[in-house]
Amino acid sequence: MNKVKTLNRYHVIFLIQNVIVGTSVLSLPNRLSSMGYSQWWMPLLFGIVANLLLIPIIWLGLQYKNDTLFVIHEKLFGKWIGKLINIMLLLYFIVIIAAVCSSYIELVQVVALINRKITIPLLIFLCMVVYIVSGGIKSIARFCMISFLLTLWFLYFLKWGVMDGNISHTLPLFNFTKEEFFTASKKGLMAIGGFELISFYFPHIINQKKAFKHASIGLWISIGFTFCFSLVSVMFFSQWQLKNVLYPVLNLFKEVELSFLERIDVLGITMWVFLILSTVAAYLWVAKKGLDSIRSTPKKIHLYIIAAVVFVLVEFPYMEEFQQLMFERVFYLMYAMFLWPILLCFIHILKPKKSEGGE
Repeated sequence: MNKVKTLNRYHVIFLIQNVIVGTSVLSLPNRLSSMGYSQWWMPLLFGIVANLLLIPIIWLGLQYKNDTLFVIHEKLFGKWIGKLINIMLLLYFIVIIAAVCSSYIELVQVVALINRKITIPLLIFLCMVVYIVSGGIKSIARFCMISFLLTLWFLYFLKWGVMDGNISHTLPLFNFTKEEFFTASKKGLMAIGGFELISFYFPHIINQKKAFKHASIGLWISIGFTFCFSLVSVMFFSQWQLKNVLYPVLNLFKEVELSFLERIDVLGITMWVFLILSTVAAYLWVAKKGLDSIRSTPKKIHLYIIAAVVFVLVEFPYMEEFQQLMFERVFYLMYAMFLWPILLCFIHILKPKKSEGGE
């Protein structure tokens, strides 16, 4: 097991941070538009919620230090029920991967590859993800660190939005109804999805006792990133634009004026691929571990099988309405994933001591 523990504190911090920041930041101001200008502080609320949800996840991991969540399911529910739950999780992760790939590739198609088919870009994207994941969870963590450094300068582009924006948009602070708050929370909370994956790579963390601290640091770096984009979007756009522009952050890039570079939005969205690769790589690694668990044997071909299934899900000619509905609905299952570790903690506490097998 000492050979398995390869993730130091920096790996944990940036695995948490980069997996959260995906396409969600680009569309978050639109998702929170029901609250109008009062939405700018919502990422901070989401950060508090996520930090609280980390507590049962880390506690459960400390009870089963050498086991992923897939193994924990079999220990708590028995072999067959545990495998059934793992199969459902595997399907969930595959659809999540397909949804993230589809949304980003279509965005690239609209911005950079106008009126061109997405088959080749999607194939190249999946090949890159498979290459990253084939190196293991430490390879993904290192890629997350590189991605963070390569995309951190996006925050500088907010300068133009701040200069042309209006700080008075941030007031009054609580100008919304309960229904508007509920709608924004339902649509926006999924933007923090990804931190729960620590349940699956927890056995690989070297200093597990400080995992909560390091995961919290990564979480709040991500929340800070999201908060900056949300605040500047509120300052810059009208309420109508927040409600009707699907990717407000992308439009912020269009306001950047540099004498030596044009179409910053194209550069921004193509550089954003590093963040998307980080997110998809982590989910693909977890899905591969899930298939390993279901078949009770780790094989590299499982990685290629899952990537092929994702390619088919994105490229297969469904009715467009059905595909969008499937991708949208699967993200709501993320809320169940947030709460699932809490139920597992109660089951662990109530289970007879002789059935515990964490250490």
